[in-house]
Amino acid sequence: MPLPDTMFCVQQINIPPELPDILKQFTKAAIRTQPHDVLQWSAAYFIALSKGETLPVKERLEMPVATQKTDTGLTPGLLKTLHKQLALKEIVTKEELLEKWKGLCLPKEQLESILALGSFSASVDWMKFFALGCSALGGTILSAMKQACEILTQDPEGGAARIPYDTFVSLYTYLANLDGEIPPDEIDGFLASLQEDVERQGGMVQPSNFAGPKRVEIFE
Repeated sequence: MPLPDTMFCVQQINIPPELPDILKQFTKAAIRTQPHDVLQWSAAYFIALSKGETLPVKERLEMPVATQKTDTGLTPGLLKTLHKQLALKEIVTKEELLEKWKGLCLPKEQLESILALGSFSASVDWMKFFALGCSALGGTILSAMKQACEILTQDPEGGAARIPYDTFVSLYTYLANLDGEIPPDEIDGFLASLQEDVERQGGMVQPSNFAGPKRVEIFE
């Protein structure tokens, strides 16, 4: 005769006091991030949590882009999450980058494409990779710079999206030089055209300084 299943009463079950909050925060993070592979993302989430690292979590839910054919590629929110995870190191290894990339369930082919475009070796300059990530989101250099401003800014959502001019110059000149079709005098001329706005804004630059219709007509 088989033994009866073990019966437990409420008093016998010990629930760790921190468990409900951990599960609550995990659920909210999953809803905001909308990972393509929930199990893969969950593993990355709890590994980061156990190590005290920045979690692979978007700040907010992103609405799907109408022109985007797939929801598995890089998005502004995912690039911002990667930046929060990796920017403090300045130089990261390909292995570190791949780990974080996989943790966000991004396609390896897209990572390899960006790495090849930047001709990166075993070590990756994060801000250069970030610039190429913005380019992958945008298309033109100016649209990539607009993405960079919106991701890097400390302004509240919907604000001016200002970033330090030095950061802007570093990202813009890297992309412009990599493009290979923009003469150096045009690069210098574009940056010089921003000086008046930058001085008025305390050393900061924002998309409205370069992404208006007149700017696009002149510099793209």
